[in-house]
Amino acid sequence: MADKPSSPLPALSTAARESILLAPYAMHSDQSAGRRYPEPVHPYRAPYQRDRDRILHSAAFRRLSHKTQVFTGDFGDYHRSRLTHTLETASIARTLGRALRLNEDFIEAAALMHDIGHPPFGHSGEDVLNECLRDEGGFSHNRQALRIVEELERRYPDFPGLNLSLELLQGQQRRVEKSRARERPLLESQVVDAADSIAYDTHDADDALQLGLLTIDELLEIPLWCAAAERVLARYQDLNGGELRRAILHELIDWQVGGLLTQAQLNLQERAIHTPADVYAAPVLIAPDAEMAEKKLELEKFLHARVYRHPRVLEMRDRSTAMLRELFARFVAQPSLLPHGFQARIERAGLRRTVGDYLAGMTDRYLQSEYGRLVR
Repeated sequence: MADKPSSPLPALSTAARESILLAPYAMHSDQSAGRRYPEPVHPYRAPYQRDRDRILHSAAFRRLSHKTQVFTGDFGDYHRSRLTHTLETASIARTLGRALRLNEDFIEAAALMHDIGHPPFGHSGEDVLNECLRDEGGFSHNRQALRIVEELERRYPDFPGLNLSLELLQGQQRRVEKSRARERPLLESQVVDAADSIAYDTHDADDALQLGLLTIDELLEIPLWCAAAERVLARYQDLNGGELRRAILHELIDWQVGGLLTQAQLNLQERAIHTPADVYAAPVLIAPDAEMAEKKLELEKFLHARVYRHPRVLEMRDRSTAMLRELFARFVAQPSLLPHGFQARIERAGLRRTVGDYLAGMTDRYLQSEYGRLVR
């Protein structure tokens, strides 16, 4: 006689599940202040999971696949785009969050959102838009991310933007304010910032090596890379070339993540952190120790001098910024060239801000296409 099928396990509520998995200092869903536009509780998705899904399915997120991280498509197709950097940041952040028993849905949502406001051509594009919008308050990708998720994305009939949880918006606002913020971000937001730093420090160097802008011998003169190589060669004495490079990159991430976790646990204990309210009142708790922070700073100075200001990168920057600046002037002079949806925004947002919003949403290749159509 066949066994009877067993009864399905009863589903745990979000609150019950999080009470088992999350630390008391994590951001629990039932502690959320909600959304700007109230919505009913979803029957099977937690609130921060819904936030993550809304960001993932947004048009702005998809466009990150063709936006510059450091190198444009002119350099080939190995290097990171803004999208792959975002996904790598999310992966590192979730690793940190799981080890610290934080809210991984919140972390992933914050990580996927953290660069969503970047314009085409990376920080050079941001500099141009900041210059063009100087009299309108300037432009920053962190502030633009808030404009996107609160206003510019129009995917739902009941509200503008994505109507994300207030805690996610507050975390992004603190990225805008940085050291001026009166309260520290939640730990979930702090691990995203730490993961972002690990990702770009490591992967910008990897991309530069692959593109021939640096040699591994040059990087091995930098204390952080030298120490990582020594750790690798203590285990694998015969590695060289590409194998050594890949092993060092892996070690750099693993070493930094492990150090952050050790330091974070010490900070949480020393500061007697038990609730999110304790986190708000404390100094930043997810940060490298002093020795690692100094090594990272040395690497970042090296990358700034040797990669971000490499002649090939500067040549690309000059071409791209010229196109962006000329297109901005063309749309301001002829607003009728804007899509109808953006023309309708001019009265409410102002002409120059509207043009900035339109250009910031473009991918690298679409801006190049529009430049060829309207200017060249």
